Amino acid sequence: MKEKIVFCWSGGKDSALALHDILINETYEVVSLLTTITEPYDRISMHGVRRELLDRQAESLGLPLHVIGIPDPCSNEIYEQRMAQALEALKKTEFTVVAFGDIFLEDLKQYRIDKLKQVGLKAVFPLWKRDTTELLSFFVMQGFRAVLSCIDTSKLDASFVGRNIDASFAKALPVSVDPCGENGEFHSFVYDGPIFSTPIQVTTGEHRQKDRFLFCDILPAVAVKVEA
Repeated sequence: MKEKIVFCWSGGKDSALALHDILINETYEVVSLLTTITEPYDRISMHGVRRELLDRQAESLGLPLHVIGIPDPCSNEIYEQRMAQALEALKKTEFTVVAFGDIFLEDLKQYRIDKLKQVGLKAVFPLWKRDTTELLSFFVMQGFRAVLSCIDTSKLDASFVGRNIDASFAKALPVSVDPCGENGEFHSFVYDGPIFSTPIQVTTGEHRQKDRFLFCDILPAVAVKVEA
C-alpha cells in the first residue's frame, strides 16, 4: 500500500522537480498540496505569485490544494501555529509523510524533521544533495518551463527578474549564484512541464521592489480570439 503524502508546494522550480520525482515513485500517493500565502497580498509567500495562478497550477496538476494564510510580517511562532493547524486539518486524508523541495540547506532540513517528528509525521526530501547544475539541466530537458518571479538584488542583477528558465539561463548566471537559487538568490513560477495536464498561460507585468528583493508580477495571459 502506498504511503499518503502531503506535498509542500511553492509553485516554483524545485517544488516541480521534487513533485515530479514523487509522482513517478510508486511508494507514495499525493493527497494534497500545501502552500503558504501571505494574506495582505494574497500571494505565494516569498515568491510573490498571485493566488489565482497557484489555483491554476493545482487544477492542472489534478491535486487538492490546502492554503496556509500568514500575516506580513510573520513571526516564527505564528508560522508554526498556522502550519500545525493546517496539518491537523489534513488529518482526515490519513497522510503520514510531508515532502519538501529542499536541496542542501542542512539547518532547514533538520528543522522540518524535528517539527514533524513532534506530531508523529515523517519528512522526505526527493532532491536532497542532488547536484544543482544537473537538476537545472534536467528541468529544462524534461520540458519544464518557469519564469523568475523574485530575485535578491544583492546577489543577482535586476535584469534577471521576469526571465524564463531555459537552456541559456544557467550560462547567464554569475558563478556566485547557485543554479537552483538554493541560497535564496531567486524564486520562480512553473507554468508548464510533464506534471501538468495543460500549460498555465502567463505573461509578465510590472516590477516592484521590497527591500533588496525585486518582484515581477506574473499575470494570467488573456486568450486572444482569432477571427475566421
